[in-house]
Amino acid sequence: MNLWNKFRDGLKKTRDAIVTGLGTALGLSGPVDPATQELLEDALLGADVGPATTDKLIERAKKRMGQDRALDLRGALEATAAELLAGGRGPVTFGPGDAASGESAPWVALIVGVNGAGKTTFTGKLAASFARAGHSTLLVAADTFRAAASEQLVVWAQRAGVEVIRAKDGADPASVVHDGLTSAKARGTKVVLVDTAGRLHTKQNLMAELEKIARICGRVVPGAPHHVLLVLDGSQGLNGLAQAREFGKSVPITSLAVTKLDGTSRGGAVVAIADQLQLPVSLVGLGEGLDDWEAFDPAAYAKGLFE
Repeated sequence: MNLWNKFRDGLKKTRDAIVTGLGTALGLSGPVDPATQELLEDALLGADVGPATTDKLIERAKKRMGQDRALDLRGALEATAAELLAGGRGPVTFGPGDAASGESAPWVALIVGVNGAGKTTFTGKLAASFARAGHSTLLVAADTFRAAASEQLVVWAQRAGVEVIRAKDGADPASVVHDGLTSAKARGTKVVLVDTAGRLHTKQNLMAELEKIARICGRVVPGAPHHVLLVLDGSQGLNGLAQAREFGKSVPITSLAVTKLDGTSRGGAVVAIADQLQLPVSLVGLGEGLDDWEAFDPAAYAKGLFE
C-alpha cells in the first residue's frame, strides 16, 4: 500500500465526517457563499480543527480560490491545510541522522506523553524499524510505575530483536535511564529509545521528574536527548493542544507523533496543533499492526482529510 492510500485509509472517519457535512460543496469553484462557509465551519469544527485554525484555513482557502478561478474548494482546502501542517519547515526526521553527538555516542530519543497515548507500543514499533534498518538499538524501560509496563516493553524488544534495560517496579526512573545510557555507550549502541511513564501534564511533581530524566540524559551522553518525541492520542482531539503546551514547559519538544488516527473522526486536531503551537509532526499511527505507522507527510495528510 502506498503512502497516500495509508493516509486515506487511516483518516477515513475524519474525512467522512468532513465530506458528509459538506456534500457537493467541495467541488464548487468561485466565491464561497455564506451558506457554504457555514457548512464548512461546522464540518471543520466537528473534526476538531479548532476555531482559530478553522478561520485561518477558510480565509486562506478563499484567497487561493480568488487567485485561481479554476481551483475548487477541495483543492484550496488541501493546499492550505498542507501549508499549515508544514509550517514553513523542512521535513523532520526521527533517527540517528538528527544526532549532533560524536560517532561513538548513541542517538538518544525520549518518548513522552500522557497515560494511554500509546507510547510503549509506538516505541516498540520504532525499535523494530531501527533494527530492520541495521541500527543496534536499546530500549530503556523508564516507566517503573505502571503495572507490567516494563514487561510490555520486553515483549516488544523480543519482537524487534533488540535489547532492553529495565529495573524493578518503583525504581527511580532517572537511575534506570542513567544505567541504560551508560550501558549503551559501553556497547557502542547506535540508537537508544527511552520509554517514559505516562504522566498527566497537570501533575507538577511528575513533570519535574521528566525534567530530571532529560538532565541525566545530557550528563551521560552530551547533547542528549537528541530528540524528544511527544506522543499524542489522536482520539483526544484538541486536548492535545493543552498537553503539548504543558510538556513543552518541562522538556524541549522536538516533534510530535500522533497515534490512533484510524479510530477517530477528530484527526483535524493535527492541523490545529501544528498551526497553533508551531510544532512539527514527524510520525503518525494509522492502525494496530507492527508497520501501521508512517513518517508524516503534510500533503498526503491534507489530501487524506478532504479527498
